[in-house]
Amino acid sequence: MAEPRILLMDTASLYFRAFYGLPSSLTDASGQPVNAVRGLLDFIAKFVTDYRPTHLVCCWDNDWRPRWRVELLPSYKTHRVAEATTTVVGAGGQGAESGVAEESPDELTPQVPAILDVLAALGIAVVGRDGYEADDVIGTLATTAARDGFAVDVVTGDRDLFQLVDDQQGIRVLYVARGVARHERVDDAWVRAKYSVSPQAYADLAVLRGDTSDGIPGVAGIGEKTAAQLLARHGTLDQVLAAASTPDGGVTAGVRAKLGAAIDYLAVAPDVVRVVRDLDLGVGWDDLRLPAGPVEPERFAELTERWSLGGSAERITRALG
Repeated sequence: MAEPRILLMDTASLYFRAFYGLPSSLTDASGQPVNAVRGLLDFIAKFVTDYRPTHLVCCWDNDWRPRWRVELLPSYKTHRVAEATTTVVGAGGQGAESGVAEESPDELTPQVPAILDVLAALGIAVVGRDGYEADDVIGTLATTAARDGFAVDVVTGDRDLFQLVDDQQGIRVLYVARGVARHERVDDAWVRAKYSVSPQAYADLAVLRGDTSDGIPGVAGIGEKTAAQLLARHGTLDQVLAAASTPDGGVTAGVRAKLGAAIDYLAVAPDVVRVVRDLDLGVGWDDLRLPAGPVEPERFAELTERWSLGGSAERITRALG
């Protein structure tokens, strides 16, 4: 019997990539762009064809900027906020009124409900959890699936998820930052070669170094190289701070001063950066099996015509079959 393998798709990361990577001239009959819809279907078809998973989940941002993370670190994703009252579509297709929304191009916004409709007709599982990001859904499913004997592939363009990589547990990241066709298979050795730390230390590296794309400021004056050296020498962030608390702990006076100046930030940032791994998602493995074809073929045919999905619909159907 084939080893169970699950593909966890960082859905927003992928449909944003599709939107910006494919021409807006890909439209339906009314002229509405469908490049994000078609691109996401093509991405899924490629990864299903290449990796033959038994299970697949499109993980969803029910909350792209959770309040609890913002309360810990107010700068979290601040630069991505669009001040407006808008309808935010959750994994179940339900709208939730919010005072802020993630900045999203006007031509992309109407494609998101279409993506949900198409995935539902295909029978591809969409899983989110209110108050949490897709990263937390991915972290939970990856951890649970590995424990239950699955090989786990996380498809994303977000390096935050390198913290999940674990050769012993069979978890790797299929990293699409250079493009889906040129995606990289990120394992323990890849992370060590790139960042000089283990995947288990990657979240601590991100805390120290910071990440401007997520509004994580990092410790002023400590860059990636110094952060990696501190973690290589002392182990974890907690151990770095313990060593820095005494003059003979092996941390220079300059670095001790920088860490001391950032102590309030360092008290909260790890909980912001680390993905949650123990959510109750209310789904079982049978709910996440990859279908052998559209579970609602008539509905999928209707949506294919409505959104002019053309070859993308053919490729995803062929991949599932």
